[in-house]
Amino acid sequence: MTLLRWIILVALLALPARAADVVYPTGSRIGLVPPPGISASKGFLGFEDRDNRVAFVIVPLPADAYGEIATSSTPELLLKQGITLETREEVPHPLGKAFIAIGRQQADKVRLRKWLFALATSDITVLVTAQIPEAAEKVYPAATIRAALMSVAIRPEVPVQEQLSLLPFRMNELAGFKIGGVMAGRAVMLTDGSDTATSPGVDTHMVVAIAPGGPAQASERDSFARDVFATIPNLKDVRINSSEPLRIGGQQGHQIMAHGRDGASGQEITIVQWLRFGGGAYLHLIGVTRTEGWTTAYARFRQVRDGIEPR
Repeated sequence: MTLLRWIILVALLALPARAADVVYPTGSRIGLVPPPGISASKGFLGFEDRDNRVAFVIVPLPADAYGEIATSSTPELLLKQGITLETREEVPHPLGKAFIAIGRQQADKVRLRKWLFALATSDITVLVTAQIPEAAEKVYPAATIRAALMSVAIRPEVPVQEQLSLLPFRMNELAGFKIGGVMAGRAVMLTDGSDTATSPGVDTHMVVAIAPGGPAQASERDSFARDVFATIPNLKDVRINSSEPLRIGGQQGHQIMAHGRDGASGQEITIVQWLRFGGGAYLHLIGVTRTEGWTTAYARFRQVRDGIEPR
């Protein structure tokens, strides 16, 4: 064997096994290598085999949650949840401290083998619960379930377009904002804020959400918009400067412009709220910025608003 071929062989052997097989549910930083027959669920964050009623449920938690999970996984506390603990062990995982607990549970007249996997990392705690009916244990033996749990991986971030794909509307323009958070099927927050910022203050930000309902009559839209505006949190000394109908994206809408103060910092802020009605629901857009930066921020808010389309 030549030296070059030997180097290539060693490099290939050094590659992390199965790393390319890790599957991340849409919008999740957490993934794993699912056993054959298991695929990403459309109903919850995790994986499932619906025919065999097998499920892997993923729960991302704050970094400091690991200790609470560990202390609540005692036989006595698990028994209160209907789980009879059989084994619990600390396991070596390349990403951090971890344990696996295995027990039995009766649910809807089905006897289940229940697996609990918890992993602590510097910025996130991972909790994965696997449930396997006794009838499916031959298809999914213990070694298979353990291998899947131990394959848990965490990616640094979720790609922007993947996060946006979770929304029931299409966003064609972010106007330089970063995604601050997504509520699947409902809302997105856009922000100029830094993930590491510790100083108090108001960052220019925008929330876009969709909600069912809306006023049946045009004459009711002003009072409806004011009621919705009143639910915006962390505002004080608010004064509405204008409240008027406005066509948005070819649909009936409403605009409120207001001034006030941020409830935490007391800084003067300017707020715009847009509602766009149609299809038995309404689109709710809120833009907030420091008053001195209003002109620039308002142009960006409009860019985002005008780039939103139904899916």
